[in-house]
Amino acid sequence: MTERETPSVDGLVIGILGGTGDQGRGLARRFALAGHPVIIGSRSHERAHATAQQMGQEIGNHVLGLANADAAREAGVVIAAVPWEGHGELLSGLAAELAGKIVVDCVNPLGFDQRGAYPLKVAEGSAAEQAAALLPGSKVVAAFHHVSAVLLLDPEIDTIDLDVLVLGDDRAATDLVQALAARIPGVRGIYAGRLRNCGQVEALTANLVSINRRYKAHAGLRITDI
Repeated sequence: MTERETPSVDGLVIGILGGTGDQGRGLARRFALAGHPVIIGSRSHERAHATAQQMGQEIGNHVLGLANADAAREAGVVIAAVPWEGHGELLSGLAAELAGKIVVDCVNPLGFDQRGAYPLKVAEGSAAEQAAALLPGSKVVAAFHHVSAVLLLDPEIDTIDLDVLVLGDDRAATDLVQALAARIPGVRGIYAGRLRNCGQVEALTANLVSINRRYKAHAGLRITDI
């Protein structure tokens, strides 16, 4: 692949771990609308199936619901959209199913108290670095941290004004995730460095939460001059 070539993601099967939560459902919806086969994963097969059926009826596209392990096994690319509290346990239990695959981590380790959102300290440096440590046989890419679930799920919104920061240590994997991000109308995937730089990207979500609360918005990021 030359410098200017964009990898094809046509027909790529996307599995979403934690696909029954707001962020997971939102990403699943947008990728299904873009024509991708989507597998919603959940700890409960029944819950995943019900969520997939409902989404398929709403958007007119087929969506499959499976238990997390089966979703990881059947998908070509897997997105981890699970709560931080269960992040490590889930991924460590799926190392075999995720081996050889690109795993996109969009988890933000945040805490909340009476003063608002704040970033949590992660021993490995970030959620994405924890994923890479737990999944040595996978190519971990960090992306989709700052995408509003409210906007993703809103049927009245066709285009989302947003840049997705994509971080990773494998160039082919980050190129593919950038192309995948661009499947959502209005979105660009922007390379933002290696996984070691992911801590501040995840932490920035706390600032966006504060912005959104103050201005009653669903703010995202745009990178200028590129």
